[in-house]
Amino acid sequence: MNSVPVMSDLVAAGKTPDVVFWIGCAGSFDQRAQRVTIAFTKILNQLNTNFAVLGTEEACTGDPARRAGNEFVFQMLAQQNVATLNNYGVKKIVTTCPHCFNTLKNEYPALGGNYEVLHHSQFLQQLINEGKLKVEGGAYKGKRITYHDSCYLGRANDVYEAPRTVIEALDADLVEVNKCRTNGLCCGAGGSQMFKEDEPGNQRINIKRTDQLIEVMPDMIAVACPFCNTMITDGVKNEDKQDDIKVLDIAELIANANGL
Repeated sequence: MNSVPVMSDLVAAGKTPDVVFWIGCAGSFDQRAQRVTIAFTKILNQLNTNFAVLGTEEACTGDPARRAGNEFVFQMLAQQNVATLNNYGVKKIVTTCPHCFNTLKNEYPALGGNYEVLHHSQFLQQLINEGKLKVEGGAYKGKRITYHDSCYLGRANDVYEAPRTVIEALDADLVEVNKCRTNGLCCGAGGSQMFKEDEPGNQRINIKRTDQLIEVMPDMIAVACPFCNTMITDGVKNEDKQDDIKVLDIAELIANANGL
């Protein structure tokens, strides 16, 4: 059973979760990202994690508004979220979205929101290192998996190894592209670019990035961001490789390997 406890219900029952799973706009409303949300909750349930979601009390972090220059909307949304989180006495947050991760971790403290914020790759890495999360079955043994670095996880927050640790736990063959880590190319969605027309140029940036990833002939492309997932999936389809190369979030890789 995939249980998703809601914070208000737990508090009403006199219970306090150890960690809040921050779903984010993409994880809530985008059908592809919803599958990642479900995969991660299955992992949380498998490990008997004491977690909760805010449910309808969670608003957008305001990241897209701030990147697009609408500071008023950002301030309005952020202060609303900070008030909600502080009211519940939240101490620890985990999220599958690097954009939410960056905003909650680095921008909410200026508004009185001080929390321990983890990206789900870091959360999974901790569980693997502590021996609490084990990957069974060898479903990916021998598969070539390459990883696309999210800018808001990597370049903005220096988180490069956690997602790789998760992939290596799969007993797969992690193959790196030439442009990775600090030299990784953006998928083209960050900074609110997801919601506007392309910048002038000869090639869409997600197509160029996907071509770099396909060069290493992967069976799968692993991502750790809902926006990267969309952009790289579109790039793979553009090359008519969708039947040969799957684009999966690291949470989906773990959930699939463990038969969740």
